[in-house]
Amino acid sequence: MESELSEPEDSERTTLELLERLRHHSDLLQAVEVSSPTDRVNQKKLRQKFPPELVREAVALYEARQRAKERLPKADQLWLTRTGLEQATTWLVAKHKAKRFQGHKKVADLCCGIGMDTAALSKETHVLAIDSNASMVRRAVWNSEILGTASHVTGEVDDVTSRQWNDWLIHADPDRRGDRDRPTRQLENYLPDIQWMQNLLEKAQGGAIKVGPASNWPQHFGNSPCEIELTSLTGECREATIWFGDLAGKTTRRATNLTTGETLSGDPNEFSQQKITDMQAFLCEPDPAVVRSGLIDAMSSHHDFTRIDYEEEYLTTSQKPQSSLVTSFAVEAVLPASLKHIRKYFLARPRHHYEIKCRRLQIDIESIRRRLPIGEHEPSTIIFCRIAGRSKAVVAQRI
Repeated sequence: MESELSEPEDSERTTLELLERLRHHSDLLQAVEVSSPTDRVNQKKLRQKFPPELVREAVALYEARQRAKERLPKADQLWLTRTGLEQATTWLVAKHKAKRFQGHKKVADLCCGIGMDTAALSKETHVLAIDSNASMVRRAVWNSEILGTASHVTGEVDDVTSRQWNDWLIHADPDRRGDRDRPTRQLENYLPDIQWMQNLLEKAQGGAIKVGPASNWPQHFGNSPCEIELTSLTGECREATIWFGDLAGKTTRRATNLTTGETLSGDPNEFSQQKITDMQAFLCEPDPAVVRSGLIDAMSSHHDFTRIDYEEEYLTTSQKPQSSLVTSFAVEAVLPASLKHIRKYFLARPRHHYEIKCRRLQIDIESIRRRLPIGEHEPSTIIFCRIAGRSKAVVAQRI
């Protein structure tokens, strides 16, 4: 493992020095871990034993590691910041992407941040981790020692926009905050911006650009010669990956459920909108990656689903669905979407729990739940949706 660091600014040099000192202060890290929440907040007892500047860093690191436990393996060992963690790729997503880079040479992770993609890539190939923030590069290198193959990582501090990436395979993760406090959905406001991303598509040999799944990527990449993959994990759409050049597949869109590994690919323009039918035995809620990728009609065609309304993502079928790209519900009843009718239905068999779902209709879920009769019968799901243009409440059992 190598690290080529340009001369940092004074503030970055101070941060790097603190990081190095903290790395060799395992006693402080352990003391923070066993401290009470109150002691971590006021830090008085900790500062009696350790330098105040190190205590601040150690407490911030501890808090970031606690937040990372559900997203990252070995979180209690990783070198994190709160902002770095918020923008980091979830580990399973990073590993999934890294597989496409396996065996390739001249791979760079641009805007590497704390280095989750760097670490995943390093298990498949040699990788250059580059970021304009020296302390982030340092963290990426250290995190690759924990999660990746350290000898495969070279760290550099540089402005990624100042270099040409011809003949490189790249993974790029532009800052979704840009110069704002909160993430933006506009690729024009990413740093580096959309022009830089599009230049990568023209100049680099190939690779992947990570953008937010809810961003306006269809506006900029929807008609480009790329494969756009939407990935979901535990029911949440985590990332849109713009695959291009040598690493793009032969399809334009892909939806992948990383919980199960099932994937669906196709061109949304090649599938006609599925017909509307009455509600059948099963109601299906497509995976968010399928919805965001625009592949609802492709999935319907593959699995013999039909639509219940052209404005709804919900689908229906007469046979029990076998795909993990939908959440399935066995339909019990279809009612008018009024509280009076719903209450009357459940008075006969009051349930001990009600799950209430809706996508397009404006529903006060908690108000409805409070006014439903409570009993000891099996839990039910109530799905508010349009069926052939009319608002309905579908009573169902989650499969």
